[in-house]
Amino acid sequence: MANQKQNILIIGAGLCGSLLALRMGQRGYNVTVYEMRPDLRKTDISAGRSINLAFSDRGNKGMKLVGLENKVKELCIPMHGRMLHDKDGNTFMSNYSGRNDEYINSISRGGLNALLLDEAEKHPNVTIHFNKKCKSVDFENTTARFKDYLTEEEFIEDADCIIATDGAGSALRKSYYLEKKFLFSFSQEYLTHGYKELTILPNENGEYKTFKNALHIWPRGDFMVIALPNLDGSFTVTLFLSYNEGEFNFNNLTSPEKVTEFFKKEFPDALELMPNLVDDFFENPTAPLGTVKCSPWHYKGNTLLMGDSAHAIVPFYGQGMNASFEDVVEFDAVLDKFEGDWEAIFSEFGKTRKKDTDAIADLALDNFYEMRDHVANPIFQQKRKIEMALEQHFPNNYFSKYSLVTFNEDIGYREAMLRGRAQDKAILNMLVDRDITTPYDDSNIAELQHILRKIKEETEAILQDDRVAGLQ
Repeated sequence: MANQKQNILIIGAGLCGSLLALRMGQRGYNVTVYEMRPDLRKTDISAGRSINLAFSDRGNKGMKLVGLENKVKELCIPMHGRMLHDKDGNTFMSNYSGRNDEYINSISRGGLNALLLDEAEKHPNVTIHFNKKCKSVDFENTTARFKDYLTEEEFIEDADCIIATDGAGSALRKSYYLEKKFLFSFSQEYLTHGYKELTILPNENGEYKTFKNALHIWPRGDFMVIALPNLDGSFTVTLFLSYNEGEFNFNNLTSPEKVTEFFKKEFPDALELMPNLVDDFFENPTAPLGTVKCSPWHYKGNTLLMGDSAHAIVPFYGQGMNASFEDVVEFDAVLDKFEGDWEAIFSEFGKTRKKDTDAIADLALDNFYEMRDHVANPIFQQKRKIEMALEQHFPNNYFSKYSLVTFNEDIGYREAMLRGRAQDKAILNMLVDRDITTPYDDSNIAELQHILRKIKEETEAILQDDRVAGLQ
């Protein structure tokens, strides 16, 4: 049990902050959380942020840690693969894995956040305050300045240590950057694309208008639409589109006629499901997509960045929330090792974790190009067919890059990225050189074993070359 006198101040009660508050509460710390938004359990604050998210095995480690796995399952809708939609309305299901027990879930951001807040507040040593924005952090004196949105008053809070889980616009990260009191590196890169949330409403009977258990994608080269199911029969739809390039872009979609023309031309089957398209389009904001990397994440034993405040990523691997939840799991393990020594805890956490969060940031960018473009490419589809057959017939011996990242939660993101990229390169090279071909008969085990052996040999050769070249 932690020393009861230790006061932990957490900035931000989103998904990462509320899980961290719950876990630190379970460990016996006195935890105070300040959140700038109103309490989402009492008011709807979702506008413009993803209403639902992809939840997978790495995120579930966090739920197991705090004993909530079964409660969270009730909020989940399994998605077994990507349902691809072409311009003619044809669909093609591409499963995430050849193993039946591997799938991701669509989960409500608000529902999950509310559950974590409820569970955290069951602990008498956890207090959560809303409508209080952090203006700045004095990380040398371990104090934070807040503004109360309701009274307009400003006040200062102190603690034994401050952990910021306040997202991509983190006040603590801003203080690290502006104060220039230690060597702090920071980068923020935006895609030329933004995103806008839309909706497919349920039909009159409250049922789903299209297949429920998939992540739907309309890939169109430079842009795309995706849709994830909600428990109420609706789908949350996201349009990813350039701000100013191409025939249609966010800057020129300024009239209902133009928006309808765009969808009629590019996504006719989606348009049929969305009579509310124009209203949604002009009511919901267009938001940017960016990657944040920085280091170090801590200052002495006083303050620490965690979750998106340390490593915001684009959403194309469905791993943003999962990575933040995994942060809490990794942090908890470091606490077991060094409990009581905050400087050692923060330093070790940043050292071990950053290489993996850098890797998932890069993988998410890879997946952006893959989802909007490559998934419709014939050679990519050949590769997927081979990988599905290998996972099906050799479930313990072959894992695609997607499986390594999403379902092999005991492997770090960096290891999954290096092995997965080498495998992808090996298969694509061999398909192009016709060293392997898609098996005519998926049940021909001898042929599949031969393909598996060649892929493994070529993958190891690529990994070895990378090591020699210092790329690992």
